[in-house]
Amino acid sequence: MIKPGKLYLMPVPISDDAPLFHIPPANMDIAKKLHFFVAEDAKTARRNLKLFGYAPLEKAHILLLNEHSKAEETGLLLEPLLNGNDVGLMSDAGCPGIADPGAALVELAHKRGIEVVPLSGPSSIVLSIMASGFNGQNFAFNGYLPVDKMQRQKRIRELEQLALKQRQAQFFIETPYRNVQMMEALISTLAKQTKLYLGICIGSASQKLLSRTVAEWQKTGAPALNKLPVVFGIYA
Repeated sequence: MIKPGKLYLMPVPISDDAPLFHIPPANMDIAKKLHFFVAEDAKTARRNLKLFGYAPLEKAHILLLNEHSKAEETGLLLEPLLNGNDVGLMSDAGCPGIADPGAALVELAHKRGIEVVPLSGPSSIVLSIMASGFNGQNFAFNGYLPVDKMQRQKRIRELEQLALKQRQAQFFIETPYRNVQMMEALISTLAKQTKLYLGICIGSASQKLLSRTVAEWQKTGAPALNKLPVVFGIYA
């Protein structure tokens, strides 16, 4: 009977500025030994493997898992593992399995008794929790909030109440081209004393990590957010 391979969860750079700053050398050594990878986008995966010093790139078999993948297709990605091959799971940016479709493959690996090996690396979400100054012992990541204006406003109030009543810091993200609308909704919906964190372009030379009350944001105004990667945080 063939012993299954290991599923390595391989973080990738979150910025083009000094992209390998948060990537341990041991991760790159592991990547160079693998022949099979699962990623959201093949072009992005090859670019990251090139950064890791992987060569030749032609020997990397890259299987796709993204928002377009069907449930039955995800199961097929286990075949290299079940045939005894180690596999590297990569996100487009940051850590696989966190705000990332790769979580579905990790779940299946556990069900089939395949060893899962998470590697250290950058996550804008984790770095934001660290940098916010909010409650590091009780926090939640909420993904994307509703696009509809009324539903989004309702959800913002719900998160604020969780922060107030449970002392639970609330973090979430938004599609970059809707950042300005999100900021406007937060400023107009949250109480003035509520704290609002912005993690902008984390890991890049233009990184900004800002935590202020809503009242202070109303005085200073918001920094440039349009089409930039931002992590938002709420704490009361």
